[in-house]
Amino acid sequence: MRAEVVSMDAEHLDKEVIKKAGQILKNGGLVAFPTETVYGLGGNALDPKASMKIYAAKGRPSDNPLIVHIAEIEKLKEVTTEIPEGARILAEKYWPGPLTMILPKADIVPKETTGGLDSVAVRFPSDVIAQELIKAAGGFVAAPSANTSGRPSPTMAEHVEEDLGDAIDMILDGGQVGIGLESTIVDFTEKIPVVLRPGYISLEMLQETLGEVRMDKGLLITDSSVRPKAPGMKYRHYAPEADLSIVEGETEKVITYINSRASEAEKQGKTVGIIATDETAGLYKAGVIRSIGSRAEEETIAHHLYEVLRDFDGDGVSAIFSEAFYTPKMGQAIMNRLLKAAGHKIIKVQEEQK
Repeated sequence: MRAEVVSMDAEHLDKEVIKKAGQILKNGGLVAFPTETVYGLGGNALDPKASMKIYAAKGRPSDNPLIVHIAEIEKLKEVTTEIPEGARILAEKYWPGPLTMILPKADIVPKETTGGLDSVAVRFPSDVIAQELIKAAGGFVAAPSANTSGRPSPTMAEHVEEDLGDAIDMILDGGQVGIGLESTIVDFTEKIPVVLRPGYISLEMLQETLGEVRMDKGLLITDSSVRPKAPGMKYRHYAPEADLSIVEGETEKVITYINSRASEAEKQGKTVGIIATDETAGLYKAGVIRSIGSRAEEETIAHHLYEVLRDFDGDGVSAIFSEAFYTPKMGQAIMNRLLKAAGHKIIKVQEEQK
């Protein structure tokens, strides 16, 4: 049975549909919904069977924690046993918004939701549709990204329907999301707060607010022996069907290298995909070229990343080459997602051409 898809926006909420969606969640069903980051696949966070249904629908490993979404700040103390002062400060500054915090869990939260951990990841999204659904569902909605595990996260309802249309009950279509990358995750279960996933709220922003905050060392290397404390830490994510490589170096050398690979592929009767920017797209001579946005407006790169990766799946490309995006504000988040999508495959052109 296909998921029911209903369109609405923040200015034109369909209260009856939201009430129906909330009842689906209360009854143990699954509903996909928009947030300001990506679309989430919602289930009742306090129902272990609902959490297991989320894992099954996504094909997601059950040790990969789910994020509990709330829509009222008072709900935080119901799912945690301790709220450190730093977490209170961040909540006051960035909630509702693209920030997830990891805290000691209360007994009310089943370990099926937390991936077996004694900690819980909590977020208060700013999207109005998300907030109304969470309230209608009873206040606690577990929601990873609404995609098949490993694929690029969904930034439009069409992506959700493509991946999960046969596996869930309803999709609330709120149009294209705003940010396009998942929330920043900060772990407060250690003495010094640790960023486990970079996002729109950068390490520098967190340090300005709290002082000492560090980036998790495991963000750049995938270690299969480590039990993940946050979504996406252990497993390959966001990947298109074709192999993706990130090409790093001076812009001219990067373009020369990718043009060379595209030309070689063309001679063999193959086509490669190229992830470029508005500034460089016209400099590539072969292949399927897609601009991801402008380096001058780095939010556009984050906004279009998953959409571009998904688009290549329909192009029949044999491989994909992407420029690197070490932009000032969101570069950490963008490169974190690209590295996972590429399985950490980086080509450093300066070294290759020596």
